[in-house]
Amino acid sequence: MNEFGVGFDAVTCTTVLSFCSISEEFLFGLQTHCLIAKRGLGCDVFVGNSLMSFYFKWRWVEDGKRVFDEMPNRDFVSWNAVISGYAQDGNHGHEAIRSFLEMAREGMMLDHVSFTGVVSACGHEVQLEAGKQIHGLALKRGCGAHVSVGNVLISMYSKCEAVDDAKLVFEKMCERNVVSWTTMISIDDEAAVSLYKYMLADGVSPNDVTFIGLIHAISNQSLVKEGSMVHGHCTKAGFLSELNVCNSFVTMYAKFEFMAEAVKVFEEISYREIETWNTLISGYAQNGMSQESVEAFYSAMRVSRPTQYTFGSVLNAIADAEAISLQHGQICHSYIIKIGFSLDPIVCGALLDMYAKRGDISEAQKVFNELSHRSQFSYTGIISAYASHGDLNSVMTLFNQMEEEGVRPDSITFLSVLALCGRLGMVDLGHKIYDTMLRGHKIEPSPEHYSCMVDMLGRAGRLKEAELFVSRIPGGPGLSVLQSLLGSCRTHKNVGMGERVADQLIGMEPTESGSYVLMSNLYAENGEWEKAAKVRRAMREQGVRKEIGFSWVDVGGGGIDDSLRLHGFSSSDMSHPRSGDICYMASFVDYEMKVFESERVSFLLTNTPGTAEDRQT
Repeated sequence: MNEFGVGFDAVTCTTVLSFCSISEEFLFGLQTHCLIAKRGLGCDVFVGNSLMSFYFKWRWVEDGKRVFDEMPNRDFVSWNAVISGYAQDGNHGHEAIRSFLEMAREGMMLDHVSFTGVVSACGHEVQLEAGKQIHGLALKRGCGAHVSVGNVLISMYSKCEAVDDAKLVFEKMCERNVVSWTTMISIDDEAAVSLYKYMLADGVSPNDVTFIGLIHAISNQSLVKEGSMVHGHCTKAGFLSELNVCNSFVTMYAKFEFMAEAVKVFEEISYREIETWNTLISGYAQNGMSQESVEAFYSAMRVSRPTQYTFGSVLNAIADAEAISLQHGQICHSYIIKIGFSLDPIVCGALLDMYAKRGDISEAQKVFNELSHRSQFSYTGIISAYASHGDLNSVMTLFNQMEEEGVRPDSITFLSVLALCGRLGMVDLGHKIYDTMLRGHKIEPSPEHYSCMVDMLGRAGRLKEAELFVSRIPGGPGLSVLQSLLGSCRTHKNVGMGERVADQLIGMEPTESGSYVLMSNLYAENGEWEKAAKVRRAMREQGVRKEIGFSWVDVGGGGIDDSLRLHGFSSSDMSHPRSGDICYMASFVDYEMKVFESERVSFLLTNTPGTAEDRQT
């Protein structure tokens, strides 16, 4: 057209701009804007509206607003375009509301597009009162019954946590489409399955977003039967070709602890993006299958570029698995630095937690020092790491620093500090921390907090005080609390209290070996052999077996292809193929230690000044 010399008019420009808005022709749209300015067509209201829509769809919000400001004439479409543009961007909600108010003041016609844009903005900005007023105006102007207005009203009320109002809007809608039903399914977990059934009965066909929301609700409610039913519906309707739907099923089965089903869904996906791998890695980690989680991570690395969520999941798996070599966590750390995620808060938090739980305090501290923003999670991680190492000074320094920086400690933070106070016998400090948690931060104690307090009092020999504390626990003491008290009874050889506590424990958990063993040892240490034997006999009659304690040793080279698992062994364990060599080396080291100690004593006896008797002493 240009080559033939045919002049462009407003219709030509609006048609071209409409094409540039929906296709990958942004630069051509900019060139068209230059042509519009050159030909003097910018004063045309239809051209201005098309230019605004073009810029807003490409998220060039400031340029779209500049076009609006320069328009000599505006109609209600112009105002709707600027309101919708601000609302769709997600970061200019206040500007959308302000533009709507200006539009209303100028007496422009308000239609369903105007209300859809401004209500959406109220939802983004969580402006409930403004949303309610605009809802009232929509009803007054006759737009409240429009399906698109009803849909955004449901969404707005749900984002503002006014779920009952959202339900009321839905119930009063004369017409409902797939968006209406999907929005309600997404915000009402308890009624999601019923809503889905009513939706089908209403003749509305679900889409992929409907199934994603429904599967999420089913997962949260642990509705196994309904999950299988929806899986069947998706298969029949052909939605398993949608990657996001398959990802949701992998997550659902992982939450149900049906990892075999999750893997089956995963293996049936023909094309896998990193989000798909993330669901599998995370699912394995959540189900305690740490080795499989790490193996899936290495498989994902070969075909996809990992995200911060990939590293977050695999690092959580390594953190919670004593049987996996720490070297695999170090390999992940190397990847993180190489890819450029070393400053990402999600990744740094997971790294810190991994090093802290696996006992590498120096690396945990390095990660903590490099954090640009220290959150509650990161502070809790480093405090827990130092607490597990018994470093009270570092723990209290970090705890005080945390409060000075305005980061509120949570229940896990207090649990770590209380546990350390108990191990170190710092009863007064422990009481002070406990009171701060209750009164200063209004945190309700969990059974673990009660257990720490009982353990702390018991270790200090204040058994009567500990028993009194137990009697005052709301709802009665739990298993861990009584186990702590029984352990203290054994330490301080208080048989009477130990018997009372053991009776409670065995009544609560008759198959738990710890109570029997502690009580048997308590009797034995007090020379009451018949009672000790009676406890052991009762243990055998109940079929209770003491769990064997294991230690772990890293025998791999730490490479990707090396075995992930450490070698676990117990006392007198001869299962390792080189157990003979191991025992020989252990005896050799034992001999070397004895020789070294003998030579050290001989040296001291020879070189210590004073009399022979002094040296011997």
